[in-house]
Amino acid sequence: MLPAPRRDAPSLGHVLIGSLAALRGEGNALELPPMRSAAVILVDGLGMSALRARSGHARRLLAAIAGKRGAIDAGFPTTTAAALATLTTGLPPGQHGLVGYTAVDPEGDRVVKLLTGWDAGMRPETWQPHGTVFEAATASDVDAVVVGAERYRDTGFTDAVLRGARFIAEGSIAERVRLTVELLRAPGRSLVYCYIPELDQAGHAHGSESAAWLERLEELDAALEPLGRRLPDDAGVLLTADHGMLDVPERSRLLIEASSPLWDGVRHVAGEPRCLQLALEPEADLDSVLARWREAEARRAWVVSREEAIAADWFGEVAPAVLPRIGDVLVAARSRVAYYDERSATPRSLAMVGQHGSFAQEETRIPLARWGAAAR
Repeated sequence: MLPAPRRDAPSLGHVLIGSLAALRGEGNALELPPMRSAAVILVDGLGMSALRARSGHARRLLAAIAGKRGAIDAGFPTTTAAALATLTTGLPPGQHGLVGYTAVDPEGDRVVKLLTGWDAGMRPETWQPHGTVFEAATASDVDAVVVGAERYRDTGFTDAVLRGARFIAEGSIAERVRLTVELLRAPGRSLVYCYIPELDQAGHAHGSESAAWLERLEELDAALEPLGRRLPDDAGVLLTADHGMLDVPERSRLLIEASSPLWDGVRHVAGEPRCLQLALEPEADLDSVLARWREAEARRAWVVSREEAIAADWFGEVAPAVLPRIGDVLVAARSRVAYYDERSATPRSLAMVGQHGSFAQEETRIPLARWGAAAR
């Protein structure tokens, strides 16, 4: 039986949408009460499994989770481009169109990186045509603000998923959280999104079980201190993540040789190491490709056709324009492994310790912490 995202419980797609609903005095899936202003802090790569394993190093954060609906689902695929688009549109990847870390660009007959690979051949409003929560907030006379690092200010990905918000850059985690609190204390109504990538970066480089990751967690927890004493009574803060991660040992980073028959009939390799998306040559036989991959990897991965993945609701309802961006064959890791193509793998990618993209609990379960009015 194939895994599938849960559609019957609050998830990442409800967080920003629910926050705006609370500002409008409307009901929402998170049961947030009416508020004047709200903020969502998104900590990239912070899974519940890693957080619980280091609970003594994140007492403020755990205290804001205790007694609440403290964990939600990230959705699938568990990767930043897909998850952040879901956060800011409320839609699954099959609708918003950002279906992986990399995806097939059918018009360009190529694979594109959805976080950093935007060029003249990829228009943000075409790849992600749906309105964002920030545009909806502005239409409701709510000040929509994004707080992040300067390098994210003017990118194609920002245009695709954050349009409608004004961008304010701050350097450190503590500075971003401090500014978020000050925006909530200002007069008027505001919806603030604060992005914190540092834990994800440490996890990829050193692992989510490393001292480097733990230092970043402690830095985050210390930075959250103002949320407990400086929020106005009519403002609330939610903290969540886009995905979790697990550590893949070097022996389990599987490099598939360029001459391997597994690549027979494969035109493009997209997705990420824990969830390959294989686009086939026009003349390739789908059943033969599936059979080869299942024979080799069924013990360690779910190997499915695009049609099977869609039937299992992996991407939600899939729009016609999005369909060809999804691979003809998907290889989603079910054990602690990651797959690499020898033809495109780099020393840097092969050195990556913390990984995500598939259905493991470490990847899919993320925190939902609450402060201020959001905790009532």
